[in-house]
Amino acid sequence: MASSQQPPSHRTHVPLPSDSGGNPFDNEAPPVPIHIVTNASQLPPEFLNPSPERQLVVGFDCEGVDLCRYGTLCIMQLAFPDAIYLVDAIEGGEVLIKACKPALESSHVTKVIHDCKRDSEALYFQFGIKLHNVMDTQIAYSLIEEQEGRTRLPDDYISFVGLLADPHYCGISYQEKEEVRLLLRQDPNFWKYRPLSELMVRAAADDVRFLLYIYHMMMEKLNQRSLWYLAVRGALYCRCFCINDNNYADWPSVPPIPDNLITEGNAPEEEILSILDVPRGKMGRVIGRKGASILSIKESCKAEILVGGDKGPPDKVFIIGPVKQVRKAEAMLRGRMMD
Repeated sequence: MASSQQPPSHRTHVPLPSDSGGNPFDNEAPPVPIHIVTNASQLPPEFLNPSPERQLVVGFDCEGVDLCRYGTLCIMQLAFPDAIYLVDAIEGGEVLIKACKPALESSHVTKVIHDCKRDSEALYFQFGIKLHNVMDTQIAYSLIEEQEGRTRLPDDYISFVGLLADPHYCGISYQEKEEVRLLLRQDPNFWKYRPLSELMVRAAADDVRFLLYIYHMMMEKLNQRSLWYLAVRGALYCRCFCINDNNYADWPSVPPIPDNLITEGNAPEEEILSILDVPRGKMGRVIGRKGASILSIKESCKAEILVGGDKGPPDKVFIIGPVKQVRKAEAMLRGRMMD
């Protein structure tokens, strides 16, 4: 991999599965450098120029101020087995982030991320990047739970802190995340300040350095059916808040149902994203008192139902799932609007 022009002053461990069966968290492996990137030349050339001959899997995350359509993307983190790159959008600007566009849109680079929706929204509206080929560990966790016979309640999404604490994956505490959250509540511009403090570098690196290990653990558990759901839902979640006027015609196509699942005679139903416009003044009826109305719809339909919340968009409901379940949710939501 390429390295920064200056010798890196920060290092950390990137745990990876061990062929010997040893504990990947024992920190016996040599630490890897953390590069603070302000110029594209500091990034690995195989990342900047994706190729089918060199398939990559990278841990991926973004930090920012009110990270969404209108917020500010400040840092984009990339975790490789031998290095972590903190891509500084404040210092490197639009030129630096757009240099990463081929990789972020490439099917030859798998981006391992936990909850891709807002990161994708920020990349799309701020830099014109259509995030593609993600492996979303939040989606994967739910699929593995379902695959193993456990039922997930509506809105019961695993947090990244919760995922790290799960003994089936990392089984570690991430207390520093709470420290950063407290600082963000005190000063929402935390990620804008330069130079990056030791805490900022460490926190940004910690958000991606475990993702490659989790990726390998999850991929071993997922069956072929779940892998298709993972790919489809990842694609739909990337699109979710990236509303445009052409019905996503310029986005990569959603993965089709594989032939091997069709021939088994129990093919999954096509999954779609539907966006409902909510008339002015009606969102309160859709959500209901303390969320009771929308929760009852979620419990009645096997589909994900999302609203923009504080970050918006404020007048739309997003539904992801099998076609029949999405149509059922649409009808129930429209009924709430008419009450």
